[in-house]
Amino acid sequence: MIKNFKWLLLVSLAFAACNSDDETVKDNNSSDGLPLTSGSADFSKYVALGDSFAAGFSDNALFIKGQEGAYPNIIAQQFALVGGGDFKTPYANDNIGGLLLGGNVITAPRLYFDTTTSTPVSVVGTPTTEVTAHLSGTFNNLGVPGAKSFHLLAPGYGSVAGITAGTANPYFARFASSATTTVLADALSQNPTFFSLWIGGNDELGYATAGGDPAVNPLTPAATFDAAYKGLVAQLVAGGRKGVVANLPVITTLPHFHVIAYNQLTQANLSSGGVSLVNTLNAQLYGPLHNALVFLGQGNRINLLNTTGNNPLLIVDETLPDLSANLKAVLMGGGLDATTATVMGQIFGRARQALPTDLICLGASSRIGKVPNVPADGIASPSPSLSQLGVTFPLPDRYVLLPTEVAEIGVATAAYNATIKTAAETNGLAIVDAESIMADLNKPNGISMNNFTLKATFVTGGMFSLDGIHPTPRGYAFIANKFIEAINTKYGSNLKGVDIGNYQVLFPKQL
Repeated sequence: MIKNFKWLLLVSLAFAACNSDDETVKDNNSSDGLPLTSGSADFSKYVALGDSFAAGFSDNALFIKGQEGAYPNIIAQQFALVGGGDFKTPYANDNIGGLLLGGNVITAPRLYFDTTTSTPVSVVGTPTTEVTAHLSGTFNNLGVPGAKSFHLLAPGYGSVAGITAGTANPYFARFASSATTTVLADALSQNPTFFSLWIGGNDELGYATAGGDPAVNPLTPAATFDAAYKGLVAQLVAGGRKGVVANLPVITTLPHFHVIAYNQLTQANLSSGGVSLVNTLNAQLYGPLHNALVFLGQGNRINLLNTTGNNPLLIVDETLPDLSANLKAVLMGGGLDATTATVMGQIFGRARQALPTDLICLGASSRIGKVPNVPADGIASPSPSLSQLGVTFPLPDRYVLLPTEVAEIGVATAAYNATIKTAAETNGLAIVDAESIMADLNKPNGISMNNFTLKATFVTGGMFSLDGIHPTPRGYAFIANKFIEAINTKYGSNLKGVDIGNYQVLFPKQL
């Protein structure tokens, strides 16, 4: 019995010894516990091309703390664990945000959430980032706020002289290697071994945030985007260079377009000194307009305001037949003087009340109820008594996305994404499906990562900053992780990514 016990003990010890020899030490810095590897990729020289997302734009501005948390910066920190080199960023001068050009403020300071008013407001201070104070050296982060696809290929896009003419970008002018260079040329001059490219958002976003008004910011034609994107990728992959690209979300699902409701006019908005103005507005404006439109067979354009609950905003719908002359004639027939009838015809010829299918841009929040003026709104009222935007004067096109414009942007997004997918597949690149990610962020349960949930809801969702477009610090960390997941899948690396819980949701007033 004792002899058998000894044999069992020896066998047990031998087995334990074998297990100890064969056991692999787990690497907690990798995604799979195995030793860190870059796989088939070479991260030693990484450059990032893109727009405001790559730059780290947040809360409607570019500032140091936002740039530090830009998704390419976070990716570069992960690359450093497997041989990645220095990653240089053209930092702003301060945490105020905004830009100066020749001492004049050309972009505003960042926003912060004012808990006393529960609204986003600008930080107090004057920007100190002067565009003409040129930064020397080369930079790995080539994210340029406002850049469209074809801008990355445009000579002179970094020329200070071209800024006022609208042919150059002030952000790029600060760090471009010369006044005639291109963003792509500055990237390739560094002989990168790996690149990221996320571009195309502004090709449609500028049009969308301008309410689909091409006079303010046109939508890039699909053919133009296709040619520009293919040209970018062809040069970036030359020599077998590897990289990662991302497609585009359906941008009309961003919170920027869902903060201001179509029926934003509350009873308080329609009161003065605690006294409701609804009956007066109905008697003097909405009633006569409705009756005249009924006579013209267009009575559904404008209805009487209700005395309880919210009321829809007045908006311009350029797809409607212009009834200016008809309205004038009907109103005069009802006894209105010619001057007043003419003015009302001009103002309300294509006006209607907003519907649930209309998207109101966040930029309208500071203009509703205000007097329209050309610098801010592109139009002025011909009548002092009809001069409250959204109430007695329709919100102009630049503040409203009509269903036809939403559909137009959707078609463009699909075309852009088809180009991106083809380029990625043809050139063997990793791809981040930002379109699907955005769709999931808009679902009731959002997306969970590191025991935190992110949603697309404004302020409370944790993903988007106070401009309703650009990510929060935590949102940028989430994006970086999604890029890393795509890179791991394509190239066999096993980078772990970062814990998004270590990144704050919103920047405070003081930084």
